[in-house]
Amino acid sequence: MTSAVTATRSGPLLGWLRQDPRRPIALIVGLVLAVAMLPPMWMLIVDSVTTQNAIGEITGMTLDHFAKLFANKDALRSLWNSLVFAAGSTVLSLLLGGALAWLVERTNAPFKVLAYLATIISMGTPYILHVIAWLFLLGKVGPLNEAYRAVTGSSGILFNVNSMAGMILIEGFLWSPLVFLLLGATFRAANADMEEAARMSGASVFQTLRRISLPLAMPAILALALFVFIRAIGGFEVPALVGMPTRIYVLTTDVYEATLKMPPDLGYAASFSIVMVAIVAVLLYFYGRLSKNAEKYHSVTGKGYRPRPFDLGRGRWIAGAIIVVNFLIVLVLPLITLLWMSLLPFLRGFSMAGLSSLTLKNFYTVFTVPGYLELALNSLCVAGGAATAIMAITALAGWIAARRGPGGWVLDQLATLSLVFPGICLGVAVMEVYLRVPLPIYGSLWIIAIAYVIRYMPYGMRYVYSGVLQLHKELEEAAGVAGATSMTTLRRIVVPLLTPALVAGWLFIFLIANKELAIAVLLASPSSKVIAVAIFDLYVNGQGGELAAFGLIWTVLMTLIACLFFAQMRRGSSDVYGN
Repeated sequence: MTSAVTATRSGPLLGWLRQDPRRPIALIVGLVLAVAMLPPMWMLIVDSVTTQNAIGEITGMTLDHFAKLFANKDALRSLWNSLVFAAGSTVLSLLLGGALAWLVERTNAPFKVLAYLATIISMGTPYILHVIAWLFLLGKVGPLNEAYRAVTGSSGILFNVNSMAGMILIEGFLWSPLVFLLLGATFRAANADMEEAARMSGASVFQTLRRISLPLAMPAILALALFVFIRAIGGFEVPALVGMPTRIYVLTTDVYEATLKMPPDLGYAASFSIVMVAIVAVLLYFYGRLSKNAEKYHSVTGKGYRPRPFDLGRGRWIAGAIIVVNFLIVLVLPLITLLWMSLLPFLRGFSMAGLSSLTLKNFYTVFTVPGYLELALNSLCVAGGAATAIMAITALAGWIAARRGPGGWVLDQLATLSLVFPGICLGVAVMEVYLRVPLPIYGSLWIIAIAYVIRYMPYGMRYVYSGVLQLHKELEEAAGVAGATSMTTLRRIVVPLLTPALVAGWLFIFLIANKELAIAVLLASPSSKVIAVAIFDLYVNGQGGELAAFGLIWTVLMTLIACLFFAQMRRGSSDVYGN
């Protein structure tokens, strides 16, 4: 009775907030998420259905942008190219990464450490550097086509890298390390009892793989395939560098081209972006259903479980050779190519004659020209600031959502809203928002950092959400019984125990933010560039030696951080499972 009277006297809102101490936290976090996540989506919708004058004022409503889009045969061709590109690269990355994951996690193949080494260094290498290295390797003066001409005496080429096949090949190589990492966890957790029962019944290794292992892992494989497809359909680096020179356009490069026109055709770009967002939203719906159904196929129970690998006999050396070849293709060849490019005063193919012109001039330039240090500091500050903001917000939102607190479902939906945005579309949306908001941040590092926060908020949410689920509620309940407030419980119980997940999430977001090009290329200005944009500009300007030297130095730094990420992940697993 007293509490009801107090609530009435203090007002209905204050009364509602006092009923659950977590409600004020949920309200504040919800407002922050809404302000960050909703305007970009709203601005895309508005721009796609309105006409505007030269200064950006809305002059009327229209569906002409969509009519122009669907009547444009080039746009339909771009849609088809996007589907082919995404499907082909998904299949290739699953074949490469999936086969490697099974060999490493479920067999006694040698040289397993090389697979992890390739994954760690790949995580620290910007995607654009991989693309540039493969363009050089498979280009007209690359070793593949040079060998073909030397053997056949022809003046032509064996493989045209600036083709759909070249795009699929390079994108598949880019995604295979992540596929290995994620499918490796699936195969590592598979109970070997059913496989061993099949072997005792006379089944061969490959029969067991086909009839037992793959069916059990199929939901996880399909969910991962859909995830890679979603990311590939929103990919920008490969379509921009490989496809655009020969006018092979996909949805992302069409959006990018629309923003480069003078004046920019933002209505057309927005309508294109809405179509892409709709496609990705449908795919994410099916991805969510596949991820949930994967739980039905869990085969691991009990703490005493230990997976037992297949004995391949003499075939283990063939498996080891596959691991070594993958290591050479995914990591060694691109790095050797970048090193070769960095040591040359001008770009030329691999040759003995080129050895006489090797120089460290490009590395000297990188270390002595102040602009490169500024670029590095820009990238570190933007990625580090974005990762810090994300983990601070999601530490609260993820805790409330995982504990099914007040507004938890709303917080979860707001935090993961940006999953529907391909990078290039989010770049267009954020650009549109901050062209109209009366804040002087357009063209500065702040707008890039804000876009990164929006883009990678879902990743922070998933790290915190999973981390909270691993903490038993009894700890928080005991603190509450002892008189601790919700904030005290969060500060002294939840956050310290959640530190491994928070650190791992921060490191992961920091790494992938430093590889982001699609967003930054639209929002950066000459005075506010980050690493990926600078490398893109150096490549377009023909400064291959300097970009390779700068990229290698940056890769070494990011690889050290990637090592910290993997060490933290292993530590987190040990803390949880006691291994």
